Amino acid sequence: MPSRPAAETTAPALIRAEKRALDREIARLAVPAFAALISEPLFLLADAAIVGHLGTPELAALGIAGVVVQTAIGLFIFLAYGTTSTVARNLGAGDRRAALAVGIDGLWLALLIGALVGVLTVAFAPVLVDAFRPDPDVRAFALTYLRIAACGIPALLLMFAATGVLRGLQDTRTPLAVAVAANLANIALNLLFVYGFGWGIAGSAGGTLLAQGLAALALVVVVVRGARAYDASLAPHAPGVRAAWRVGVPLIVRTLTLRAALLLTTYVAAGISTTSVAAHQVAFTVWTFLAFALDAIAIAGQAITGRLLGASDAAGTRAATRRMMWWGVVAGVALGALLLVTRPLVVPLFTPDADVQRLLSAVLLVAALHQPVAGIVFVLDGVLIGAGDGRYLAWAGVVNLMAFAPMALAVGWLGGGLTALWWAFTGFMVVRMATLLWRERSDAWLLLGSVPAVGSSTAPGS
Repeated sequence: MPSRPAAETTAPALIRAEKRALDREIARLAVPAFAALISEPLFLLADAAIVGHLGTPELAALGIAGVVVQTAIGLFIFLAYGTTSTVARNLGAGDRRAALAVGIDGLWLALLIGALVGVLTVAFAPVLVDAFRPDPDVRAFALTYLRIAACGIPALLLMFAATGVLRGLQDTRTPLAVAVAANLANIALNLLFVYGFGWGIAGSAGGTLLAQGLAALALVVVVVRGARAYDASLAPHAPGVRAAWRVGVPLIVRTLTLRAALLLTTYVAAGISTTSVAAHQVAFTVWTFLAFALDAIAIAGQAITGRLLGASDAAGTRAATRRMMWWGVVAGVALGALLLVTRPLVVPLFTPDADVQRLLSAVLLVAALHQPVAGIVFVLDGVLIGAGDGRYLAWAGVVNLMAFAPMALAVGWLGGGLTALWWAFTGFMVVRMATLLWRERSDAWLLLGSVPAVGSSTAPGS
């Protein structure tokens, strides 16, 4: 029997080796990113556990102040995402000095925005708290916590930006280590200030403020050391800061459309019944935790896509994107199956109410079924952010919201239940997947080089 040509026998092995290499790179970035992501909500969980023993008014106050702070900083998540993209592009282009320089500009922008948002939050604290119509005793505690916590907004945004720089440099382990240390420090400081010094809810806010400040300082020091090692300027570069802001504006629009969709879902659930809004809140909490796992792959997507496009490797970007989509689908199927299997155990953990349990069980079934769709959505969202395709994501976000709003509102108008609302939310995820897949199949997002100019359309073959 004649032997096969060497190229014919080695090609499949080469493809398998390339896939394994991609898998190792994705896992190297995604696993620490996932651990760091789930550590973020632990700040609020630790605060809630400690403050909850002070009394119900204090716990309610923490809930109000926490929502205000999380909303204030959530709009500026682009400081992490946009910085990851631009740093990774320059790294892929072989210019680590430029990568660190744009990272430093991102830090300055974070400090500027953080200072402004912090001052405004303190100034308008009474208005923001009163919007929740709290009882007088709750209002006083909420104002105390919010005014102290708002002083930490600059540190939180610096953490976003510094984390984005390190992710762009393909380092997700350092942010994880800092996040773990910060959470441990937060618990220790909260216990010391709240119970050791007897400062009450003010002690909780102060402990968290100090822990976040130390975390921001640690991350900034790592970035600054890297910049000095490669002789990158530490001074703010006005054009670079403006460029970082221009990258961020479309991502702010994208974030606003996503938050609007989630708020609309809660609004409709609240109009159905008290039982429905209770079940919805628990279901959304579970869904959010699953989203952290998928978002970790998206973060790997941001870093890998930016680096490959910076290296002008369109084919490699395509291959990595397809592999990460495979990861998203597999992770979505696994998470959905896990939720289906554990649903009888998960539901009773959150509530003893039989009606809420029944409704929650039905909703979690819907959530489990659309996890594979969510896997594709999260991955492609990360890939396009890594590609710097913020303008498309902003417009797609508007389209997605316009498609979802009639579906969600129709549930309320037609007297549908919470399960119907979650099927509408599944429709929202399907629409998001469709707009992202449509973009992925084109070449418009494959902008090659270090940092494409605003409005550039340099795609393969153009």
